[in-house]
Amino acid sequence: MTHNDTATTSIGLLAGKIIFITGASRGIGAAAAHLFAQEGASVVLAARSRDALDRIVTEIRDGGGTADAVTVDLAVPDSIRAGVTRVRELHGRLDGAFNNGGIMQQQAGPVDGATDADVDEQYAVNFRSHLIAMNAEFALMRESGGGAIVNTSSIGARRANPLLPVYGAMKRALNSVTESAAVSWAKDGVRVNGITPGGTATELMQEWDEASPGVIEASAASSPMGRLAEPREVAEAAAWLLSDRASMVTGAIVPVDGGAGA
Repeated sequence: MTHNDTATTSIGLLAGKIIFITGASRGIGAAAAHLFAQEGASVVLAARSRDALDRIVTEIRDGGGTADAVTVDLAVPDSIRAGVTRVRELHGRLDGAFNNGGIMQQQAGPVDGATDADVDEQYAVNFRSHLIAMNAEFALMRESGGGAIVNTSSIGARRANPLLPVYGAMKRALNSVTESAAVSWAKDGVRVNGITPGGTATELMQEWDEASPGVIEASAASSPMGRLAEPREVAEAAAWLLSDRASMVTGAIVPVDGGAGA
């Protein structure tokens, strides 16, 4: 099978689960959409680009999977809540959520060069959106006895990030709220974990390399594996955390970086 194949020939890791994915129009989110459907989940895909979402939904349905799309702007709190409400309308419950949407810091450089616009945008999309989504997802999951949430953070949250300091700070804040939610919601049967991808071969990475030539080469060189991750490799980690096989895992921030952060 190629990474776009979504037919389920056996009981999958996520069989029967309803899973909501943000940032699903490209990169890791798109790879997750295909993978989760292949593993038996019914997926609801959220992003701003409806055309891209509709294309992925068609690919999944053509492969025998179940998928729907909802347009969501992560910078707008009510839009996020409406996305989760759409999951309720479609399926009546939510078993898993992969909060993967995010944006790169527009102006790379040291802390003293961070603009007000960058700070506001990074806060809104890379931190606040996840918190709002988590709260809405938790409320729906609790109604049906539990579920699992996975947040996409970054290797940039694990150490100093002098070129993307605001991005790294918001991702580190996301790690903290992920851990706090895990402790708070464990009694309700909702697990919350995060992943910290390293350099990954996504459109976002390509855009960063075009703005700052050499980023991809440096990222690959910093990995003991000597390469970038493929989006599906990152999605595989999220799939496991969302599955029942990770039933005792909550509050974990899992590196998916080829050893770059070791």
